[in-house]
Amino acid sequence: MRCLHEIFEDRAHTAPARIAVSAGSERLTYGGLDARADRLALRLRDLGVGPDVLVGLCATRGIELIVGLLGILKAGGAYVPIDPSYPAKRVDFLLEDSGVPAVVATRDAAGRLAGSPAKVVWIDDEPAGADSRSPATRVDAPPPVAGAESRSPAAGADSPPPAAGAGSPAVVADHNLAYVIYTSGSTGTPKGVLVEHRNAVRLFEQTRPWFGFDDSDVWTLFHSASFDFSVWEIWGALLHGGRLVIVPAEVTRSPEEFHTLLLEEGVTVLNQTPSAFRQLVTADARRQEPSRFRLRHVIFGGERLDVEALEPWISRYGDEHPRLVNMYGITETTVHVTYRRILAEDLKQPESSPIGVPIPDLRLYLLDDAGAETVEGEPGHLYVSGAGLARGYLNRPELTEERFPPREDGTRLYDSGDRAVRLPGGEFAYLGRSDDQIKVRGFRVEPREIELCLLEHPRAGAVVVTHRDYGQSDVRLLAFVVPSAEPYGNLVGELAERAGAELPAHARPSAYHIVSEIPLTPQGKADRGALNDLAVAELGEVAEPGKTGGSDPVEDVVLRIAEDVLARGAIPAEKDLFDLGATSLAFTRIIAQVNEHFGLSLTGGELEDLASVECLAACVRDRLTD
Repeated sequence: MRCLHEIFEDRAHTAPARIAVSAGSERLTYGGLDARADRLALRLRDLGVGPDVLVGLCATRGIELIVGLLGILKAGGAYVPIDPSYPAKRVDFLLEDSGVPAVVATRDAAGRLAGSPAKVVWIDDEPAGADSRSPATRVDAPPPVAGAESRSPAAGADSPPPAAGAGSPAVVADHNLAYVIYTSGSTGTPKGVLVEHRNAVRLFEQTRPWFGFDDSDVWTLFHSASFDFSVWEIWGALLHGGRLVIVPAEVTRSPEEFHTLLLEEGVTVLNQTPSAFRQLVTADARRQEPSRFRLRHVIFGGERLDVEALEPWISRYGDEHPRLVNMYGITETTVHVTYRRILAEDLKQPESSPIGVPIPDLRLYLLDDAGAETVEGEPGHLYVSGAGLARGYLNRPELTEERFPPREDGTRLYDSGDRAVRLPGGEFAYLGRSDDQIKVRGFRVEPREIELCLLEHPRAGAVVVTHRDYGQSDVRLLAFVVPSAEPYGNLVGELAERAGAELPAHARPSAYHIVSEIPLTPQGKADRGALNDLAVAELGEVAEPGKTGGSDPVEDVVLRIAEDVLARGAIPAEKDLFDLGATSLAFTRIIAQVNEHFGLSLTGGELEDLASVECLAACVRDRLTD
């Protein structure tokens, strides 16, 4: 089987003048992208990068991100995406845990890499000329990543080829690593998932009959490179000769602007979490007439799909143009596991979340608590086997052994932690998690990781993190804290500051509740349902100091809307709503209600630096006086 970058090279040689990637007004052809990635690969090979050598990728959204990713693969290495929006402590952890000898980065991410021992290779600093090389500073690359004990049987017992010499072509096989993406860990430590070239390539080969992707398709890169949905987006375009449209970060948070981008760019393949698509549906419904989309496929993934949320879209566009597809999947099984077209008929069973049938080279097992396969109609724990299974976890052989257990016949499985049921006809439906793991905007979040982070505060005696859907799939994290001593003072502010410094945005609680004790179930576990009831009925939110309105009628209206959507009182008008617990979906709902009240069409993009009630009210006043 060929590697990802080799298939891309075929596309580049066949049609070098075709546009490969665009970001705003910038365009880069397949030939141009191939040449830039080659030059970067040459610089990386000079640093000792070769097969199974991990290389960090810390780049903001833009064409350079794709150049960096391809350059790493062409050098023979595997990319480790490090989102520059992550807190410095999270970036430091990823660099240390992965042990990358080099990081490919853009200059605007330089602040996140200060003090890193890894050699930084700036994508922006291309040598002057195709044959130029970076200075001959050589970094001794670490040994290729271990993991033979967790590699699937087909990988063979031979160790990977040694790293290529300086400037020499890398000899890469399909069993070598392509990328390592980190997911949340129940022990409080994120874990890197080792994915090989063949895992990703076969994903597109096996799903080709369902989609028929080709060089006429236009894809969006909507998701962070640290989220494995991006693997499907990036390579879905580049392996088929299509065009990849990089969506600016601010546009991903504005359904109105994203709606416009889909129309202007002529996007044909859209990949969304159900919660993000729900906001797009709302933005589209505000237009009197159906929009002239070029969409062929809308593909859902990352979180549970509730089909009833698609009713407004299906009523307007039907279920054929575009086709709606639900694909259940996990990072450890290479993005997607199942396929299910969603039809208008499914709206008659809104209680079901159909995930369909497995990709042809995968198999699903539903096992009961004793490990025996369940019968049709009986729920079970979902396990996956087949060619999509990752090699395992980086430097965590015990966890690899636990989560990738073999069956008695030697078949290697992956324990998804999910529950499902087999339906009549052989399809599957998703039921939910077997544990406490939460999906927030497609990201897997282990509450224990957040709890352990907050417990490092000396005055936090006990912490339990739960979640609640505030409507329209606006899932927010709630932290319940028992102080170790009184008075607790500004404990809430200090905990929020700690979370902001150590956790990515999707893993930060939106609200903190100080409680006297953690209620328990009869089994002695934290009663998360009772805690959520406490949040509403007992203590509510802790108010923060600051200006809370009262002198400006427009600001007062905006303030009341924000307080209602965020389900909290006494919001300081001058503080950023995201710092006060707003999710991107909550912010979108605030904008929508402000527009409805004042008869405006704000997108949220008008707020350049600070998404506060004060700034939003100023935007409203400006529009009302235009």
